[in-house]
Parts: sequence; C-alpha cells; structure tokens
Amino acid sequence: MSTVIPLADRFGRVATDLRVSLTDRCNLRCTYCMPEEGLAWMPREQQLTDDEVGRLIRIAVEMLGVRDVRFTGGEPLLRRGLVGIVRAAASLSPRPDLMLTTNGIGLERLAGPLREAGLDRVNVSLDTLDPVRFQALTRRDRLDDVLRGLAAAAAAGLTPVKINTVLMRGINDDEAPALLRFALDHGYQLRFIEQMPLDAQHQWDRHTMVTADEILASLSPYGLLPDLVSRGTAPAETWLVPGHVDAAGEPARVGVIGSVTRPFCGDCDRTRLTADGQVRDCLFAREESDLRKLLRDGAPDAEVAEAWRVAMSGKRAGHGIDDPAFLQPTRPMSAIGG
Repeated sequence: MSTVIPLADRFGRVATDLRVSLTDRCNLRCTYCMPEEGLAWMPREQQLTDDEVGRLIRIAVEMLGVRDVRFTGGEPLLRRGLVGIVRAAASLSPRPDLMLTTNGIGLERLAGPLREAGLDRVNVSLDTLDPVRFQALTRRDRLDDVLRGLAAAAAAGLTPVKINTVLMRGINDDEAPALLRFALDHGYQLRFIEQMPLDAQHQWDRHTMVTADEILASLSPYGLLPDLVSRGTAPAETWLVPGHVDAAGEPARVGVIGSVTRPFCGDCDRTRLTADGQVRDCLFAREESDLRKLLRDGAPDAEVAEAWRVAMSGKRAGHGIDDPAFLQPTRPMSAIGG
C-alpha cells in the first residue's frame, strides 16, 4: 500500500473530492453554457485514454487520499468507455464513493449497467418541466428522455437521485415551486444552483442572476425549515420540507448552492481533472497543471502524485468573483467539468 500524502493547500484545506471530466462534448446546447452551433471539440488524441483516466484515479485514491470521485463532462454518458472506467474505480482499495453528473439523455439505457459497475449516485441537470421551455433552453426536444433517465436511475438504485436546476431571470425563475413539487412526488432531491460565470459566450451578468435569497423566497409556501445536519464540505445548504419524506423515508430536503452570493470556498475539498489531463485547483482557475504529459513521458506514479500535490498547494483562498479584477476562466464549463 502506498503512503498517502494528501492534497493540502496553504490555507489548511485538503482535497478529498475529485471531479473527473471525461469529455467536453455534449448532446445539448444549453443557452447558458454554449452557443447554438456548439464549440470546437477537443481532438480525440488530446483526451486521456480510459487507461490514463483509470491510472490518475488510482493515484488520487491510493496516494493522495481522495475519497469521492464524480464523473462529469461535457456529457459523461457520451464517453464510450464510461462503464469500464467506473468498474475500474470501484475496484480500488480503499473504494471511493462514485458519482456522476449528467443531463440524463441516455441514462435510461445506462443506469443499470453503471449501477452494476459500481456507480453509487447520479445528479441530473433539469431546469424546466415545460417541453417548450426545455427545447428553448437546450435547443433540443429531449425532455422526455431526461424524465425517463431519472426514473431509470431511481429504479437502478442510484439513490438519492438528485436534480440540479439553474434558474434564469425571465426564463424559468417562476418554476421553482413546481420543480420542488415534482421532486417531492418522485422521491428525488432538488438542488438549485446560482448561475455562474462559466458560459462560453462570456455573457454572464451578476445583476440578472437569480440569487439564493430569491430562490428561497420563491419556495416560502413550503414553509422550509433549516436543516440542523451540518453540510460539512458539501456545496449545498439544505432545508427540510415539512410533511414530506424522500425515497428512503428520511425527511425531504431541498438544497441551494449559492456559489456566487454565498461562497463556500473556505470549506472547498475539490480537485479537478479535465478530459485532457489538466489539474485545476478551482472551478474558476485560469491556470492548469499538465499531468497528461507526465503520463505519456513515462513518469512513475510517485512523480505524478507529487506534481498533483504541487498543483493544489497554490490554490487561492477564494474564487474572487467579487473582485473587480476577476476574469472568467478561458475554458467554458463544458470543457472544465462540474
């Protein structure tokens, strides 16, 4: 067993949660993420191979103390080797908790195989229950596919099934109560996320963003109660929904991730790996560290692990969105991973 030396930074934070982007490609064109014509996708030869992804996850778990691994994209269900990658990660010791964030298209077919391979839970992005709005927001008529994917995930035991929702002013900000009702009726856990400056078009405007306070105000008819269970390093603040229980019989909860107005940088425990093998110490980082070159140059595991530690040691205290000098990351969200 390798000696574990964790991914610590100068502010005392330790990264134990790894976000692995498996592709920058996506089968939707969400208006707040990318232009209608899409983006220039990453050449295949620049992407990590399945074996390279598996090796980096193994190094993270065995040598760096990572306990949670979340697969993201783009859309991770488009990665042909996804099931094998999950299976390899599930075979590690100590076994990490394995999660996936998806738009849900294709989940109806893959939920069972992914669960069998070792995936524990899924988060599904869903911003509206209105088919017309869904098509306008995503530029695709695929709402029914997403709803079937959610049901398949629950049936396969990928629970609690979580829904991630971004509210946009004048577009879907009136749907918060209906979305919560949908989640409660189906035993899903809903999490609202403040829109962040990660769009490819660089058109994000804080003044038009729906804030955490506004989201909570729109849910006032439910009489939400503060959740006394500490969120720890989780990004979502949660509230109890009186009179409701989830699929496991626990008190129903709704979460709000106030990344902009209620930043949680001081408790951040995440490290990110892009599909082309770059370490990012923050979602909003403008610098990256190249692990792919080390892999392809034949570097031993210990050298790769040390390079990863060095990359994380310089992590900033916060994302700096409120700083007048803040600059949006060069990469859009689809190329970073969630």
